[in-house]
This record gives sequence, C-alpha cells and structure tokens, in this order.
Amino acid sequence: MSVALSWSGGKDSALALWVMREELGVEPASLLTTLTEDYDRVSMHAVRRSLLEAQAAAVGVPLVEALIPAACVNEVYEERMAAALDSPPLAAVEEFAFADLFLEDIRAYREERLAAVGRRATFPLWGRDTAALAARFVEAGFAATLVCVDPRRLDPSFAGRAFDADLLRDLPAGVDPCGENGEFHTFVTAGPIFSAPVAVAHGETVERDGFVFHDLLPAA
Repeated sequence: MSVALSWSGGKDSALALWVMREELGVEPASLLTTLTEDYDRVSMHAVRRSLLEAQAAAVGVPLVEALIPAACVNEVYEERMAAALDSPPLAAVEEFAFADLFLEDIRAYREERLAAVGRRATFPLWGRDTAALAARFVEAGFAATLVCVDPRRLDPSFAGRAFDADLLRDLPAGVDPCGENGEFHTFVTAGPIFSAPVAVAHGETVERDGFVFHDLLPAA
C-alpha cells in the first residue's frame, strides 16, 4: 500500500517517520508539506523552503509541496489540498499518515476529508504519552529548534531554544511537552532518520500575527 506522510518539518513529523520505519516497517512514498506562497515558507512554522527541501533530502523521502495563500480560508485550503491529492505522485497514494497525538476533532476532520475522496488516514503516534514521546525524541539524538511560539501559552523567550532536556524541564505546567495544543512548533535538523544533519544558523526573532517566530538560515 502506498502511504504519504503529512510533514511539517517539526519533531512530531520526524517521530512519526521514525516510528513508521522502525516499528511499522513502512516507508512513505512521499512527504506532503503545506507552504504559504506569499512568504515561501512552511505554513505556521514559517521555516524557509530551502531548509525544508534540505531536510527532505536528508531523510530520503520525496517532497510534495502544496501552496496556499496567507490568511488562507478553509474553503481555499481544501481546494488546494484536493488538487494536490489528485496530482502525481499523490494521486496513486491510498493512505495518508499524520503525526497527531490526541486532538480528536483534528483526527475526525482528517478522516472525514480523506474518506470523501476514497482515501484513508492513519496516525502512528496516536494516544502515546506526550511526555514520554518528548523524552524519547531527545534521548534518541534528534536535534530541533523552537521556530514558532504562541505567546498566549508560552513565554516568547522560548523561541529559538533547542528542544532538549533543559527545555523540557523549563516548560511551565500546563504546556504540553510536544506542543500538541499549539504552544510551540519546531524544526528538526538531525536525528536517526537523517543521512546527515541540516546545517542552520540562527536569524532574527520577530512577533507577527500574534505569534513569535525565530528565523533559521541555511548554513554552510
């Protein structure tokens, strides 16, 4: 069965790929990422396209990029995603994997939308303890940086920090260790799914549209 993995470039996506390979024996045919065409960056995470493409090359899975406009309304989002699913190589994919952990409404939405076009959704990380997953990510040797923080849920000073044991100890009570409630988003640069690390340099940290973003730059 052909499977594609929804890919943000963050740690949950990386964990999902690791679990698919190591526990399930499944190699995805492609990664599917949504980019905001106005900025040429990963939607919500705001990671540069060049870094996303370097990351996909390092994990060794072909990347499919679906473009959406800034401030995209749901109707347009669904139109763009439907077009991506109907085009090669995704037209041949029967199942789509997602790194969701416990949000029932998000899971139901994905299942409903895919079922409407004769596809299936699968969730390789579903129901796993998020504190244990976060600790496993660090212990396995993954490296990631917080690239987006919701300042209503987590102090802006966390933007740009490494996702490591120190960060996990510093997270306030009530913040999910995997950021599943939208507290933060990450970009992964190294780990057991990579053939080589993705070299990055730290750029500016800015606040925009109610979120704090830490820019990562390609490095030699």
